Amino acid sequence: MAVLSELLERPTPLVMGILNVTPDSFSDGGLHVSVDQALSRALEMAAQGAHIIDIGGESTRPGAVGVSVSEELDRVIPVIEKINNHSVIPISVDTSSPEVMREAASLRVDMINDVRALSSDGSMELVAENNLHVCLMHMQGEPDTMQVNPQYNDVVDDINLFFEKAVQRCCRAGISPGRMILDPGFGFGKTHQQNLALVNRLAEFNIHGLPLMVGLSRKSTLSRIADDVIAGSVAGNIMALLAGAKILRVHDVKQTLSALRVVTAIVRSGEKDEN
Repeated sequence: MAVLSELLERPTPLVMGILNVTPDSFSDGGLHVSVDQALSRALEMAAQGAHIIDIGGESTRPGAVGVSVSEELDRVIPVIEKINNHSVIPISVDTSSPEVMREAASLRVDMINDVRALSSDGSMELVAENNLHVCLMHMQGEPDTMQVNPQYNDVVDDINLFFEKAVQRCCRAGISPGRMILDPGFGFGKTHQQNLALVNRLAEFNIHGLPLMVGLSRKSTLSRIADDVIAGSVAGNIMALLAGAKILRVHDVKQTLSALRVVTAIVRSGEKDEN
């Protein structure tokens, strides 16, 4: 298995498998709360072809209530240890807690996926010191209130300004731009129409010259449109891929990779015809 930095240099998209070790996540809460359940799911996604496993110990669904640092550590750290004992797949940790980041870094994880874009005191310095990759996500407000009438002048322009400032702060803290990934935060403080606009205008986030991650898997915006939310998620991910996404963060690894193989085959057939 290649390390994350090598994977990011490849021209092909990456699929990140979601592993929520929480009782209350919006789609899979309670399914992987034991270490053995989490390990089984991680190995299953790796076998299906996932490039990265993203482990989260705190739900950030709309209306979610935060958990203590000790509880998040108890959920996440044993799972990281167990996966490392059975696989070399790159691991991302979905957390905003510097304490969780520190413990995870000691276990040689590859990436921090932070819905709060390293806004917690000391988190930027910790990522820099451990030479970790980081995904900086945009969220308006906090999970418990973020869907209460979110307002933007222009959703893409406002997020781009947020990214510009976040990248500058990270650079000042010593994080190399080559270690940064951006996520516009589908479903995090956006309306239904704003969420759709993020995918439709995803290419506008390329102005930063950084890889883009999209996490729209099974989100409520898609379930409002599609009777089958998994099929809807795959369709949305293909649209995101065609608009420039580098990493697709998904629950359904097998279905997403099957769709990507079809897209790749069609694109390559066109290249052969041109030659």
